[in-house]
Amino acid sequence: MNLTRKLAAVLAGVGIAPFIVVVSAGTASAHGYISSPPSRQAMCAQGRVTDCGPIMYEPQSVEGPKGQRNCHGGLGQFAVLNDDNRNWPTTSVGNTVSFNWTLTARHATSTWQYYIGDSKIAEFNDGGRQPGATVTHSVDLGGRTGRQKVLAVWNIADTPNAFYACVDLQVGGGGTTPTTTTKPPTTTTTPPTTTTSRPTTTTQPPAGGTWAANTAYAVGSQVTYGGASYRCIQAHTSLTGWEPPNTPALWQRL
Repeated sequence: MNLTRKLAAVLAGVGIAPFIVVVSAGTASAHGYISSPPSRQAMCAQGRVTDCGPIMYEPQSVEGPKGQRNCHGGLGQFAVLNDDNRNWPTTSVGNTVSFNWTLTARHATSTWQYYIGDSKIAEFNDGGRQPGATVTHSVDLGGRTGRQKVLAVWNIADTPNAFYACVDLQVGGGGTTPTTTTKPPTTTTTPPTTTTSRPTTTTQPPAGGTWAANTAYAVGSQVTYGGASYRCIQAHTSLTGWEPPNTPALWQRL
């Protein structure tokens, strides 16, 4: 069972109505998104944009066939990401921007591409190599100013699929969000209203304990992982691969 299906099962178990994830044949066992400057799916996962639907729980899952030029990878359940009429916050930047990817699962990569409108402004060729857990690209915006929407595409080497992320920028100042965006906001994400009762969590580690797989965590639980402290923002039972840095929908770094 891949990360998306496991997360859906956990959310259903804690009282959140399950949603349907449509996965096409040949889907890669990899997931990732741009976390800084925050992409549209990162804005939803951090609760900075509300009423986003299921993308708020799985910002890493915008995967679709290669060659598309949209923000949602052609996935109907994530169509909100392609709605330019929503009030997407922007990040103030200069003409050179460092785009930081968070990969919750790594996969052999052919290229990383960046577009503004119909123009490709940058491409990075990995030649089929497996990336690290984080990837950073420095991209020149070519002298553009004002509000700009950058489409970033992560092309997988050994499947016909790619991952998509759109980032809203204010080039040259005047943005609606600060330039430092790597730390999640202190507000928590409110799950959709449901009539299903939430089961009682019976296992909760003491504050300051080390994160462990196969452990039930309640909202407010604090753990340490990799030398950093995190607070649980969504009750769940942890699984291998759900380490706090990889699941911003579940953990908030302190």
